[in-house]
Amino acid sequence: MSVRLADRAPRTTRHPIAGTGGRTAAIFLTPFFVLFLVAMIAPVVYAIGMSLFAERRSGLGFGGTETEFVGFGNYVDVLSSETFVAGFGRLALYCLLYIPVLLGTALLFALLLDAAVAKAKRALQLLLFLPHAVPGVIAALIWAYLYTPGVSPFVSALESGGIQIDFLSVHMVLPSMVNIAVWEWAGYNMIILFTALQAVPREVLEAARVDGAGEIRTALWIKTPLIAPSLGIALLFTVIGSLQLFTEPTILSSATTAVTSTWVPNMWAYDAAFNRNNLPQAAAASIILALVAGVLSWVVTRFASKGRA
Repeated sequence: MSVRLADRAPRTTRHPIAGTGGRTAAIFLTPFFVLFLVAMIAPVVYAIGMSLFAERRSGLGFGGTETEFVGFGNYVDVLSSETFVAGFGRLALYCLLYIPVLLGTALLFALLLDAAVAKAKRALQLLLFLPHAVPGVIAALIWAYLYTPGVSPFVSALESGGIQIDFLSVHMVLPSMVNIAVWEWAGYNMIILFTALQAVPREVLEAARVDGAGEIRTALWIKTPLIAPSLGIALLFTVIGSLQLFTEPTILSSATTAVTSTWVPNMWAYDAAFNRNNLPQAAAASIILALVAGVLSWVVTRFASKGRA
């Protein structure tokens, strides 16, 4: 008796759960996209719309306010402001000083931690990460106290040794802010780099030691190039965070006259919104700062990708 090929072919059965994978993923992802739309996209769109209008008072200023479409007029006014442009200059100096010091300190700590004995690694890791657990406002208040002459035991100790340093002067306030930020964020970036160091193949390190490479040479020429992608991520996060500088200068502005209410672009936008009640200009300043952050993020990403190529 002959058997047809159709009868001999194995029958495939479709699993009842297979078709629900896409729907299940959509159900779990929907809350994220809704929250992202409401908390991220909608405020940006609203700020862009607000920046295109301006409030004008009728008559001699005693009448009601009218909202007028001014296009890019607010952007022109913001970019024409000397205090706003000067704030970007201070921010650029801050980034040039802060980013190399932070990443260099974090890399040094990570390399030292990677070379430490096993029993000391966890204790050192916790000790170095603890400053990041302190809220930024509290950290700025602590350092403002340590910088203030007459009340700071640190300044008093330096004066007793014949060293006169005014950490809140015009020329020292910027390095003082860099010190606060490095104290806060060095441990965080150290964790990123130390985690990357744990993924470095031990065979490569053993081969380097067999070839006669010492600890310093291994750290600089073997370990550091292998964690370049993690360094790029840390650099990207640091650049974005640096452009958002606000807490440290705002806290120090109450302790020194060297920091004004428009010292950096974020403070300029805050002053425009809450002191001058000019929300459209504040929105325009925020959009300009966001565009600068986007461009710099793209540059850093391209630079990091070329370094890995």
